[in-house]
Amino acid sequence: MEIQTLSLGPLGTNCYIVSKNNECLIFDPGGDANLIVQYVTKNKLTPKAILLTHAHFDHIGAVDLLRKKYAISVYLHENEKDWLDDPSLNRSSLFFGRDGGIKTEKPEHILTEGTIQIGAFSIEVIHTPGHSPGSVTFVFKEEKLIVSGDVLFQQGIGRTDLPEGSINELANSIVTKLYTLPNECIVYPGHGPNTTIGSEKASNPFTRQFYTE
Repeated sequence: MEIQTLSLGPLGTNCYIVSKNNECLIFDPGGDANLIVQYVTKNKLTPKAILLTHAHFDHIGAVDLLRKKYAISVYLHENEKDWLDDPSLNRSSLFFGRDGGIKTEKPEHILTEGTIQIGAFSIEVIHTPGHSPGSVTFVFKEEKLIVSGDVLFQQGIGRTDLPEGSINELANSIVTKLYTLPNECIVYPGHGPNTTIGSEKASNPFTRQFYTE
């Protein structure tokens, strides 16, 4: 399995294209759909789905174009199922103004905790709220890699000052759900470079307030 990182959209959100056996999954396409299409075409991949760690505007900007181009479904947690078509909920109205917000159709598939199978991919979905109420982390157990969205970063954590954010929920998500994963798991966050669970447990300054080994 291969994973490609593309920094896309107005806030440089990490979009991940995970591929295996010429199939791929697209995680958090925040914008610049043309760059995703170029990569998919160059590598002769067949997209199977779009998976969203959450529905803030900087993670969804290219959803509509890609969904229509490849005739694929969008997966999103049930707590944010109404966010894609509401700029006030996905917060794009705060960034672009009332008339410039991002709107896209609702997700075809609603995520809950558990394992899902999409094509050649088996993925564990973990509900990790705090940054937003529907934030999820996608875990590829065999490969020991996770797509964490805006929950856990290299030497950082997701912001909780947006509406419906909660530092208490975020702390619980990180400590009881992410920090219980194997130390060698590679973390692919929503922004910035990759890290590992072990590294963040040992030295992340923002989690020391609620986690000690």
